[in-house]
Amino acid sequence: MTSTSKTTTNHDEIRQWVEMHDGKPACVKGTGSDNDPGILRIDFPGGAGEESLNHISWDQWFKKFDDTDVAFLYQQHKSSGEDSTFFKLVNRDN
Repeated sequence: MTSTSKTTTNHDEIRQWVEMHDGKPACVKGTGSDNDPGILRIDFPGGAGEESLNHISWDQWFKKFDDTDVAFLYQQHKSSGEDSTFFKLVNRDN
């Protein structure tokens, strides 16, 4: 089996995939300012956690997501068939 990935900018699709994997919207501590959350991440169980990430609201996460004109590339499953939490933010193809 091959791994499959998908790229989207759809907020509902992103949120659904993240929450299906018990993830939470987050940003990297120390990278933002009062009006900017900084570098976006998703905090999954067993990941970097509270030591290096701050949880933020979906509204904050998606505002930064849209403002920086990125898309969400995510892996639906690994080549082994296991569920995957791999994702990255990539430039949108305009």
